[in-house]
Amino acid sequence: MGEEDKDLFDRPQRGTIEVKSEHGTSAEQERQRRYADLFEQLDLNRDGRVDISELRIGLAARGLHQGEAEEIVLESDINQDGLLDFQEFSQYMQAHEKRLWLMFHKLDRNNDGKIDVGEIQHLMHKLGVEVTKEQASRILQSMDRDGTMTIDWKEWRDHFMFNPFHNMEEIVHYWKHSHMFDIGEHLTVPDEFSEKERRSGLVWRQLVAGAMAGAVSRTGTAPLDRLKVFLQVHGSVSHGKNLWSGLRGMIQEGGVFSLWRGNGINVLKIAPESAIKFMAYEQIKWLIRGSREGESLKVQERFLAGSLAGATAQTIIYPMEVLKTRLTLRTTGQYAGMADCARQILRREGVRAFYRGYLPNTIGIIPYAGIDLAVYETLKNAWLQRYCLDSADPGVLVLLGCGTVSSTCGQLASYPLALIRTRMQAQASTEGKPKLTMVGQFKYILSNEGVSGLYRGITPNFLKVIPAVSISYVVYEHMKKFLGVAH
Repeated sequence: MGEEDKDLFDRPQRGTIEVKSEHGTSAEQERQRRYADLFEQLDLNRDGRVDISELRIGLAARGLHQGEAEEIVLESDINQDGLLDFQEFSQYMQAHEKRLWLMFHKLDRNNDGKIDVGEIQHLMHKLGVEVTKEQASRILQSMDRDGTMTIDWKEWRDHFMFNPFHNMEEIVHYWKHSHMFDIGEHLTVPDEFSEKERRSGLVWRQLVAGAMAGAVSRTGTAPLDRLKVFLQVHGSVSHGKNLWSGLRGMIQEGGVFSLWRGNGINVLKIAPESAIKFMAYEQIKWLIRGSREGESLKVQERFLAGSLAGATAQTIIYPMEVLKTRLTLRTTGQYAGMADCARQILRREGVRAFYRGYLPNTIGIIPYAGIDLAVYETLKNAWLQRYCLDSADPGVLVLLGCGTVSSTCGQLASYPLALIRTRMQAQASTEGKPKLTMVGQFKYILSNEGVSGLYRGITPNFLKVIPAVSISYVVYEHMKKFLGVAH
């Protein structure tokens, strides 16, 4: 912070700290009295020092994440005894307050001493996050204490006093996470993480939480997934298969536990897919940014980076998709395990067999992701604007409902390509039949089974959406708490 900025901070601000208050105290005395009041509130055992547990309790009482306590102590504990005396506390508070004033001053573009909706929107746009006026208004309302729809210096300072942010990028990141903006990340684009979160290991803890949630969710819905694949491949009219006869046939052939065939590799591929997608995303962002070091990417650039990262991850783990389909459809005793399945495919069909169905799989991502995202955003924003004008959080049930409807719409559009992909993955295991291309499969299904043939197995696919989303959400939230992931 330059000398000019320090002078600006120490000058009296309109509507906030006057040079002399009505009691005749100076701005500095007023500030020190305020720090003393805060210190007294935090010092629960009245020993003249604040330890980390007292600070955590104080943050929790203010609705803040307790994980910030470690950073505050690390930055302010001058003698490194793990405790804050009043001098250390007041020095930290004053330094942090000056940082906040500098950020407030930069955000207040017209220098009227207040921050309005347009200034918040401009800042978000400048840092690569496009938000609507309504979304910017919700950010402002979260800080607005007097209902004026503007933020003065005192409201800004009090709101962020115990949030150890150092720059506007960290504040925008906080707004994006706390106000649940979905600007393309929730499906195609991996989430954005600040440098501080990368250093703290938050990225990998979130990846682990997501992988565990996916593993439990897929295991819980594995019977429906196997039934879907079974009907996709064997559910032609001539076989007379439907939901119940397919389920009964699988149990008769291999017992109840056969319903989980192929689930092992389905679970195994979650972690590497998430990790590859994230690492590829970071590298592609770096390439797109090029010489603009330090600048944030635009929304469309992040969407492009995420799409390419998703395609990279899919390309690398796709052989595991083929193995999953073969293991899901195997009869009792056909393969000794994953390794044996891979060996047999390689020996009989060659390396190319591991990429059968790759083209329809890749093409299918486009309508699914696009429609899912568009429907999800439309439904969520419509709900917020109608029922949650004073909040940016529509609640768990609404989000689950929006996710379920949007996922269903996306599946309806992309399901024929998913069915063709599965048949191409499985066709080599059916002896005596020609190996059809994507177009060949499409023509064959239409001529032999009609349009309805393109939607074989969609019923169990729909049946698993709600339990899969619900299980995944619950496990993810519990894993985040267990791993100490801040939100």
